[in-house]
Amino acid sequence: MSTYMARPATVERQWYVVDATDLVLGRLATQVASILRGKNKPTFTPHVDTGDYVIVINADKIRVTGKKMDEKLYRHHTGYPGGLKELTYRQLLTRRPGFAFKEAVRGMLPKGPLGRKMIKKLHVYAGPEHEQAAQKPVVLELK
Repeated sequence: MSTYMARPATVERQWYVVDATDLVLGRLATQVASILRGKNKPTFTPHVDTGDYVIVINADKIRVTGKKMDEKLYRHHTGYPGGLKELTYRQLLTRRPGFAFKEAVRGMLPKGPLGRKMIKKLHVYAGPEHEQAAQKPVVLELK
């Protein structure tokens, strides 16, 4: 018996839509990262992108526990001296509602070219409407 190794040409992908209303940020991000990576399939191969496409709607209604709304910080540097910028989760939610969720998922994916390929299969929308209706996504209930 030889071990099965998936090939990029033979991977079958499916589209899922997830409603993020009242779901916890980190718990939802781990489940979505697992689907993007392909760990929910029996054909999972670590060095091949075997994951599915995921559409997340209502990203502005994701909740966080504890005091994270005001104490969780998102930092980036502009590249200029003294250019460190900080935003709290509450501020980030008003400016870019889907960014915090996408960053949480990105941090859970592999680093390098494989992870960059996987994150492109994630589509996050602040409201209930999405642009991928032609792909006929299946509604996925996550807890």
